[in-house]
Amino acid sequence: MIDEIESTKDIKIPKELIDRVIGQDYAVKIVKIAAKQRRNVLLVGPPGTGKSMIAQAMASLLPKPTEEISVVDNPENHNRPIVEIRKKEDIERENKLKRKLFKIIPAIDAPTEIAEKLGYRCRKCGYVSSYKEEICPNCGAEKYIHSPFGDLIQKEEEELKQGDLLFQRYDENSILVFKFDKKIIKKRKVIVPLNRKTFVQATGASETELLGDVEHDPYGSHKELGSLPYTRVVAGAIHEAHEGVLFIDEIPTLGNLQRYLLTAMQEKKYPIIGKNPTSTGAIVRVDNVPCDFILVAAANINDIQMILPPLLSRITGNGYQILMKTYMEPTEENKLKLFQFIAQEIENAGNIPHMKRKAMELIATIARKKAKAIDNANGYTLRLRELSGIIRRAGDFAVAEGSEYIEKKHVEEALKESKDIKELLKSSYGSLWKAKFADEGEEVQPNPSYG
Repeated sequence: MIDEIESTKDIKIPKELIDRVIGQDYAVKIVKIAAKQRRNVLLVGPPGTGKSMIAQAMASLLPKPTEEISVVDNPENHNRPIVEIRKKEDIERENKLKRKLFKIIPAIDAPTEIAEKLGYRCRKCGYVSSYKEEICPNCGAEKYIHSPFGDLIQKEEEELKQGDLLFQRYDENSILVFKFDKKIIKKRKVIVPLNRKTFVQATGASETELLGDVEHDPYGSHKELGSLPYTRVVAGAIHEAHEGVLFIDEIPTLGNLQRYLLTAMQEKKYPIIGKNPTSTGAIVRVDNVPCDFILVAAANINDIQMILPPLLSRITGNGYQILMKTYMEPTEENKLKLFQFIAQEIENAGNIPHMKRKAMELIATIARKKAKAIDNANGYTLRLRELSGIIRRAGDFAVAEGSEYIEKKHVEEALKESKDIKELLKSSYGSLWKAKFADEGEEVQPNPSYG
């Protein structure tokens, strides 16, 4: 089969992401089990061995989310919004009831105050236009009032209540009018939608990105100028990953945030609180926000000791620890897998041509040399990120030349350009120290062999 391959055009790329993982058969086996049983996973290994791809593949194995998370206004205490979980049938039922209570009217027929606040009617001349136009096309006046300090006094609204009627934007020229019924229509903000991805990455996340926040409003909850707290609640990555995978690469870099992550994993719910003590959001708190996620964490071998012991124990007690492979045996089957990787990278790049067989063979040779040089192993390296760079650069050179395929010469050219910057400095100046002196203006004799 491998002898029939003339270029990457002849290689069939698997549809399922899990089948695109190269050389990590044990990791794939465990991840399939972990996805089915909802277990946490710690991936340990050097950069470029496919940890993030495995996390995404695991997420692709999960069923679609069944719950939407929204925050509902609490009339008794606006600073304590209520979290509400709705399934698809609940949303459909509410929408069906809403349809019985609404009608669509032209914006020009809406009450003047409503049309102005929703952004349709100009306050100066009364001309009606799309709410998307902040400047009136008739008289050139601004539709919204600003203070001398640049703050927006009359806020652009998307929904307004008047008596027992609720007015919402429908399109650029029309308004949706509901007969207000507290049992059916609630003031809500969806913070985690039903239709969402099952993969959420929180690598290097800050506290607010990871745990959520409540946005600041300079006018607080002022009846006329401010916004109600529930509209300013923002979900964190732990909430967005509810029913899915939360992936954190280099998890030791989270530092003290690992403690909060551990609490979220244990409780499967975590409150959203305003993080800035000087913000109006600091007095707002939403309790019991669901965050039932699968944690897929990644770390380099030297950084394992920096993972919080209770968190590591939690992963071990309800999951798996996987040591990533760094090379695979030099068999024909594995060579075909390497060719598949090349084809996948070309498809992922989207803007480079297919690769000829001789060029693919050179990539395989490079993979063997790297396995020997880095891991002292007889096989094909699985530190694939550097190979990916060579493939893409070779593709760039082929495009620049107007070639239909990536040829062997393009890979050779890409290989010359793949030197690390430290190697280039050493080639040019002889050492990093000499390069530093040259940068500071001291005279250094260049290395004549460089170029």
